[in-house]
Amino acid sequence: DVTGVQTCALPISPAAQAAGDPESCQDVHFADVGWSDVTATTSLAMAVLADLGYTPHATLVSVPVTYESMKAGRIDVFLGNWMPAQVDTRRPYVEDGSIEVVRANLNGAKFTLAVPDYLYAAGLHDFSDIRRHADALGHRIYGIEAGNNGNRIVTGLIEQNAFGLGDFRLVDSSEQGMLAEVERAMAARAPIVFLAWEPHPMNMRFPIRYLTGGDATFGPNYGGATVWTVTRRGLGARCPNLNRFLLNLEFTTRGEDDGEEAGSSAAPAGRVHQHLPRIVVIVDELADLILTRRDVELPITQLAQKRSEEHTSELQSHH
Repeated sequence: DVTGVQTCALPISPAAQAAGDPESCQDVHFADVGWSDVTATTSLAMAVLADLGYTPHATLVSVPVTYESMKAGRIDVFLGNWMPAQVDTRRPYVEDGSIEVVRANLNGAKFTLAVPDYLYAAGLHDFSDIRRHADALGHRIYGIEAGNNGNRIVTGLIEQNAFGLGDFRLVDSSEQGMLAEVERAMAARAPIVFLAWEPHPMNMRFPIRYLTGGDATFGPNYGGATVWTVTRRGLGARCPNLNRFLLNLEFTTRGEDDGEEAGSSAAPAGRVHQHLPRIVVIVDELADLILTRRDVELPITQLAQKRSEEHTSELQSHH
C-alpha cells in the first residue's frame, strides 16, 4: 500500500548512472517477501531503476532466506526490513558486517495482533483478553508465512504461556491465505485473531481493531514500526549512484497531496529524469483508488506482483 514517494527518490539521471557506476552494478537483485506493501515498493523501485538504465530482478523468498541470500551475495537490496519485528533476525548479519543498513524508507508503520470490530465490541481489546475467548477462537491465532518474525513472536508467547496462551496454536499460512481466513470469518461474524500491519489495504478492506498489550513483544504503539532499506555488504561503495538512489528512496503513508508536492519541489533542473514526477502522481492516484474502492484492491496487488514476475522473466530471457 504505497501512497506516496518523496521527491528525494528521484535525483539520478541516466547519464549520471552510466558514468558513475561500473558495469558490475547493472544487475540489481531485490528480495520480495510476498507481502503486498513490500511487493509494491519493490516493483516501484525496480521500475524507476529500469528507467534509469539498470537491470533489476526480483526473487520471491522468505525473510530468513533473504538475509542468508544477502550474506551469500545473491540478493543486493531488501526494502522490507520491518523493525523492531525483525530485530533478532537482522542482528547477526549487521554484527558480522554481511549486510548494511541504508536508511528508513517508511515511518509510522505498525505490526501486531488484530481482531474484527465486532469481536473488539464483544470485549477482546487486549492480549490479556484472548484467553477468555479461547473456545470461540478454537484456540488458534492466524499468522503468515513460516519463519516470519511476527509468527515467531506469537509462537514465543504460546511457548511461554504468556497471557494464558499456552494451549493455543499458531496457524502458519501466507499473507493471502491469512486474509482469506479473515474474510471468511468476517462473512460469518466468527471470532478470529490474526497478525495485521499498516500500511496495508486490509485496513480499508476490513473493519479491524488492533489489540493493546503487546508492548513487550511487538513493541509500543501497537507494534509501532519503521521499515528499513538494507543491502548486501559493499554494495554502496561499489555502486555509488545506485546507493544514492537507495539513500533517497522514501515511501509515505499519506495521499496524493504529498505526491504532487514532491513532483513540484523536485531537485534542480537537469538532475531529475523528466518522466519521474509523473510516476509519483500515478502512484498516489493508484493508492487513493485502493483506499476508496475496495473492489480494485486485489486486482491491483495482483498486477503489481505479476508485473514484478514478468519483468524478472523478461530480463532473464535476455541473458
